[in-house]
Amino acid sequence: MIRFILPAVALLAGSPAAAQSFQSTVLIDKAVAGFTGHGIGEDGGARTPVDTRLKLAPCPMVTMNWRTPAHDSVVVACPDPEWRIFVPIRIAAPAIVEPTPRAPVAAPAPKPAVVIKRGDPVSVVAGSEGFSITRDGIAVNDAPVGGRVLIKVEDGKPPIQAIASEPGKATIPGGE
Repeated sequence: MIRFILPAVALLAGSPAAAQSFQSTVLIDKAVAGFTGHGIGEDGGARTPVDTRLKLAPCPMVTMNWRTPAHDSVVVACPDPEWRIFVPIRIAAPAIVEPTPRAPVAAPAPKPAVVIKRGDPVSVVAGSEGFSITRDGIAVNDAPVGGRVLIKVEDGKPPIQAIASEPGKATIPGGE
C-alpha cells in the first residue's frame, strides 16, 4: 500500500486555517486531489467534496493511503489527535460497447399443411403406365403433400410406406 504524508498540510498549522477550531475540509479536498492526481468529480479523483459539516480536530500532519488495491477510496488519517475519514474515488465507467448489428433473422418457414392425418382412411395407389392397383388403409401418422405416410392395410402386418398426394390419397413410389 502506498503511504503518503503531505508536508503542505503540515504548513497549514501556521496558516489562518489553523486558527479555526476544526480541520478545513477544503484543504482535505486539495490534499486528496494532490494524492490522486485528479480533481473532484474527475475519473480517478474524489467523487464529491468532503462534507463541510464534518467537525474534525485540527491536524498538523495528515497521512493518506489507498483503502484497497482497487483504489476505490482514500483513507485520510490524523495520528494525533486520532481521526480518519474515507474519501470515495470516482471510478471510470466502463465504455459502453455497441452491440454488433445482426443479420435479420428469417422467420421459420411455415409447416406445410397436413393433408393426411393419423387415423384418416386413405386410398393407396401403386402402378405404372397401363395398370394401377388401389388398396384402402388407415394412416398411422400425419403427412403434408409430398410427405411420407405409413398406411396400415392389413391387421397383423407392418404398415406400408407411401407419399401423400392429396387428402385421403397416397401413392407408392417407384412404379412410374
